[in-house]
Amino acid sequence: MSDLLHAVLLGIVEGLTEFLPVSSTAHLLIAERLLHLAGDKWEAFTIIVQLGAILAVVAAYWRKFTDVIAGLPRSRDARRFAAAVIIAFLPAAVAGALLIKFINAVLLQPEIAMPVIATTMLLGGIAILVLERIAPKARYHDGDHLPPMKALQVGLCQVLAILPGVSRSGATILGGELLGIERAAIAHFTFYLAVPTMLGASTLQLYQKWSVLSASDLSTIAIGFVVSFIVAYGVVLTFIRFVSRYGLKPFGWYRVILGLVLFSGFLAYR
Repeated sequence: MSDLLHAVLLGIVEGLTEFLPVSSTAHLLIAERLLHLAGDKWEAFTIIVQLGAILAVVAAYWRKFTDVIAGLPRSRDARRFAAAVIIAFLPAAVAGALLIKFINAVLLQPEIAMPVIATTMLLGGIAILVLERIAPKARYHDGDHLPPMKALQVGLCQVLAILPGVSRSGATILGGELLGIERAAIAHFTFYLAVPTMLGASTLQLYQKWSVLSASDLSTIAIGFVVSFIVAYGVVLTFIRFVSRYGLKPFGWYRVILGLVLFSGFLAYR
């Protein structure tokens, strides 16, 4: 199978899973394992296709972001919105800086990654199925105007996504529901929060891996980036309507089934 086809497949996987509560990191690792891809080159590639997904959020919410940036000098609402996103971003930024070396050196090692992902996938699915049933009645209905303390609490939920297989969007949306934030409102805020969180993490990781790429890789990178952007853009446009109607339960069942399949495969392989 050619590198260009690999790029298309990984771009589709990234675009589909980045904003769904199923963990894009886990799915990319699984895809790489199935496609027999390994090495720093493909690690760098998967970081770049994440940037395509980030751009999809910016494209979908460009008016919101431009209004906020333009309004910062004079608009109190714009400053409150920006402050809420920054406050929510900080816990994951600090935790990531402290733990990223341990995660890369231990939890993402080939012999450990799959059991870890199987466990977090299964437990995350069970958590969704159980906790969505007991979430309190929503008291906050506008993701653009979350109080600073609520934003901080959502940010603390996002820290869980540092573990491979724990979805960033799943942690923030489910956590937000448990904090009394209406489902669509926290889904919107999750998209806003994705931009600084993913951009920061991807930039740091890409800085460390950039040297392994060469000019001959540009076409592969470009294909993966564009595919990731297009697929993620479609997900961003449809996800909130879907989750508002059906909740996270379908994703909970998907995670449980995938977790069991991974455990079965791991045990069979051993």
